Amino acid sequence: MTKAPAAKPKTTAKPAKPKTHKVEALPQNVRWGVFDASFPPIITVQSGDLVVLECVSGGPEQCPPRDGKFKIPPKLIAIQDGGVPRVGPHIITGPVAVEGAEPGDVLRVDIEKIELGADWGFCGFRPLGGTLPEEFDYRRVLHIPVDRKKRTCEVPMGGGITLPLSPFFGVMGVAPPADWGALSTKEPRMHGGNLDNKECGEGATLFLPVHVKGAMFSAGDGHGVQGDGEVCINALEMCLTGHFRLTLEKGSPDAPLLKYPRAETPTHYISMGMHEDLDIAMKIALKEMIGFITGRTNLTPADAYQLCSLAVDFHVTQTVNGEKGVHGMLRKGLLF
Repeated sequence: MTKAPAAKPKTTAKPAKPKTHKVEALPQNVRWGVFDASFPPIITVQSGDLVVLECVSGGPEQCPPRDGKFKIPPKLIAIQDGGVPRVGPHIITGPVAVEGAEPGDVLRVDIEKIELGADWGFCGFRPLGGTLPEEFDYRRVLHIPVDRKKRTCEVPMGGGITLPLSPFFGVMGVAPPADWGALSTKEPRMHGGNLDNKECGEGATLFLPVHVKGAMFSAGDGHGVQGDGEVCINALEMCLTGHFRLTLEKGSPDAPLLKYPRAETPTHYISMGMHEDLDIAMKIALKEMIGFITGRTNLTPADAYQLCSLAVDFHVTQTVNGEKGVHGMLRKGLLF
């Protein structure tokens, strides 16, 4: 009797190795001041892939003279001169689609590295903008030298003030719900966007609720350094390149995993709230932190409310984007 051959052991396919995708700041790869779910993706990546987005900042009225001492990146000039429709204030690179992303999911954005993209940045204010428009009703722009090697900038006031850089992207977001149509990048909302949260720098993770198929991630509005509040309108606005690892966390439209953006650093968990009324923005950030705590522990909402008063720091993120921001910071290790 012939013996049957032994069955071959089943093999499990190895997951594909994450890829790295590089996207240059070319006119065809950017949008100037607008998020819209109708925009097609410039590339589609797999969950877990690393996306390197080159981002530039500044309109002609904010940049130094082209024949002056500060060198304007040629790609920024190409965008300014290339007829890219300008809706809002920020040049953002994207959108990048993530295969398999659906409404109700969360896009995890690990900010693995941030590279400085220029030897200068700008900071300015203008009439009708900023936190004190009634007192500063004229236009002023400072062009600030950046030492990329030392990672510092020299602010030309009071004989010169040297500030250490702490770069991050003011704008990181996914496409808003399709019914919202085109949105200016000025106002941060549930899709993220102009969060201006200085905690979201290199080594931080941003969590964004997904509203449309593919998620459609974009980033821009590079900041070399910023104080909480961003009171005069601008931080140190400059060109940056971000290394973003995009990973899906699956939910469903009926049970979305997240309503508002959240973040995490090596030391803190961060909730966020945005609203034109700063008091309401505070309440949203507080409710989001209470929900985060009760979702991770056996604490009741009343417990979490009191714990927030004892152990969570709430900061004014920015007061200049129409939709103002507040973020709450819970130190890691207190609960989990």
